[in-house]
Amino acid sequence: MEGPFAMGSKLAFLGRDMAVDLGTANTLVYVRGRGIVLNEPSVVAINTTSGKIVAVGIEAKRMIGRTPGNIIAIRPLKDGVIADFEVTERMLRYFIQRVHKRRHFAKPRIIIAVPSGITGVEQRAVKEAGYQAGARKVYIIEEPMAAAIGAGLPVHEPTGNMVVDIGGGTTEVAIISMGGVVASQSIRVGGDELDQTIITFAKKEYSLMLGERTAEEIKMAIGSACAIEDESHAEVRGRDLVSGLPKTIVISAHEIRKATEEPINAIVDAVKTTLDKCPPELSGDLMDRGIALTGGGALIKGMDERLRDETGMPVHLVDNALDSVALGSGRCVEEFEALQQVLIPESRH
Repeated sequence: MEGPFAMGSKLAFLGRDMAVDLGTANTLVYVRGRGIVLNEPSVVAINTTSGKIVAVGIEAKRMIGRTPGNIIAIRPLKDGVIADFEVTERMLRYFIQRVHKRRHFAKPRIIIAVPSGITGVEQRAVKEAGYQAGARKVYIIEEPMAAAIGAGLPVHEPTGNMVVDIGGGTTEVAIISMGGVVASQSIRVGGDELDQTIITFAKKEYSLMLGERTAEEIKMAIGSACAIEDESHAEVRGRDLVSGLPKTIVISAHEIRKATEEPINAIVDAVKTTLDKCPPELSGDLMDRGIALTGGGALIKGMDERLRDETGMPVHLVDNALDSVALGSGRCVEEFEALQQVLIPESRH
């Protein structure tokens, strides 16, 4: 009787390695053999009196800006790195346990994607969070490398591949060849920064106080990186700073574009700086292959067009822009032996 039973346990053993895209805005979990099984906002709601977790993910995100005094909704990652270690670790553990129903069994190998500009201390914090959350072994991959693999670029060939990954907390720009990063730039400007500029703009121009979630919704609805034909408008609700009462105003896409001009320029500059550091042979390759644009921020209207205008290079918006980092990290889990060289080498102290 050992046949099917042994097979089952073998498959279960295979199925537990996972890759985690621990993002500032969303966390995605990829499980070997099953693909992406979880995609939720990186938000945890905690009851401060009892210290218990009230909600995690989508439910917790709905609570941002709407909680009573004894409950706080925390986003434990800021600018792509861990800002609140304990909460990050609890969130990771929660997500891992959600994926693995049989608790006693879950001691997976985990690959975690991190921004490329991250310091050794920040790296160790990510690893430690993984170990605390129950991993048997934690590996780290740089986000632009994961995004490039997830976007299907031939990262192992000796040709230049350029990826621009605009996330919630960071924008990663990298030129990749032969399985390694040749030139890169990581700036702590991303979707969150765009939301902040919209909040500041509404405060200054309209004396209207907006919440984070409202700002994000406006950005997604009418945000744009370059002038577009159809200039749309959106109704915005917030609190009037003068009267203290709720108020609704109408904002145009043009105004939002002006408000978000600075962070978008910073992203464009990061792309130019990286191109500037690129060896000439690879520059030639990039003219043919173009730039792969990925991450949530890539979905802002006209982002690809703006980069095309500024660099004069072809820019392709990747099909799976929101989950390319998770898919790329997942590929490393599936083909661990073949792709091990792209992971950041380490020794656990």
